[in-house]
Amino acid sequence: MKNISFQGKKVLVRVDFNVPLDKQYHITDDNRIRAAVPTIQYILGARRFGHTHVAPRQAAEKLLPDGSLDKERFTLRHLVGHLSELLGVPVAFCEEAVGPVAEQAAAALQPGQVLLLENTRFYKGEEKGDEDFSAQLAKLGDVYINDAFGTAHRAHASTTVVAKYFDKGAKGFGFLMQDEIDNATRVIDNPDRPVTAIIGGAKVSDKIMLLERLIDFVDNLIVGGAMAYTFLKAQGGSVGNSLVEDDKLDTALQLLDKAKAKGVKLLLPEDSVIADAFANDAQHATANSKAIPDGWMGLDIGEAARRQFADVILASKTLLWNGPAGVFEMPNFAGGTKAIAEAVAQATSKGAFSLVGGGDSVAAVNQMGLSDQVSYVSTGGGAMLEFLEGKELPGIAAMH
Repeated sequence: MKNISFQGKKVLVRVDFNVPLDKQYHITDDNRIRAAVPTIQYILGARRFGHTHVAPRQAAEKLLPDGSLDKERFTLRHLVGHLSELLGVPVAFCEEAVGPVAEQAAAALQPGQVLLLENTRFYKGEEKGDEDFSAQLAKLGDVYINDAFGTAHRAHASTTVVAKYFDKGAKGFGFLMQDEIDNATRVIDNPDRPVTAIIGGAKVSDKIMLLERLIDFVDNLIVGGAMAYTFLKAQGGSVGNSLVEDDKLDTALQLLDKAKAKGVKLLLPEDSVIADAFANDAQHATANSKAIPDGWMGLDIGEAARRQFADVILASKTLLWNGPAGVFEMPNFAGGTKAIAEAVAQATSKGAFSLVGGGDSVAAVNQMGLSDQVSYVSTGGGAMLEFLEGKELPGIAAMH
């Protein structure tokens, strides 16, 4: 972006304002908006406007009975006041993202003014990567800046297809997008060693490609969360009613064998906090992770595992953390995730480089007030995952 002249030009900025709102439509976490502010402020000397979407994932509870998005809930009008405060300038709002009304609003912009367009997800052409919709968006700006890393893995109209309507010297990445790429690349391409990846979450199947890739370059691979029990069962352990993907037991063994062959230390939790039901108020105890009684399930890593993992984390020079160590949303089973967050922060204070990416691990460092004590907190869960897996992201490739 620093190589582009914005003087006297209208700039179409693609941002990711997928922020949570309460029932009164008040923003409850503005991190993604704040993350885009440096890019927008850098362009403030030029005529510019942003367009964004607020719901990259259309979960069932977010849809109306006819399958459409709830426009009252997901209109970007709710964000205008807060964005104006953060930027320190009034932000105008257009109820359309494309078409005559949007074109007229864009044409009326004066230097230094900001216009927020309506949610692109309200248009069917967005997710389809529709050429006509993309061309209509492109009409609105002289320059296109993509600062939405969180949606870079989706070949949508506003993240990917629109870029082809701008010449190479009239399109680029915003600061957030560039930071995400630079920090992820630092972990993959030129890390200080030893390198430790901490991978959690529910299912091995969700992370197979990531685990395969990590084994190629890390020194230590810590596996936590429910996915650990598939590995433990594959090793012959008794895991009670813990979540296990029985169709992935062979895959787990193959990953264990690959790690051994590559000299990578793959660590599984020695002990677990177990419960007799999947509930915060269930009875709970601690057990050896390979000797969990029938009727009980592992919902967090135990004290021994926390110490074991912390020792490895504190001896590392590069850290990648993606996914929780337990059922983080239940307070009684959040201790393992918090222990990892504290260890990552402590290692960072001793000079390690730490990259945190993925919903619950990001939530953990934010809730504990540790986000400024790790090196980088990614705004893109799925996009960061695919980038680390080695996939080419459409939103990045479109700029070449």
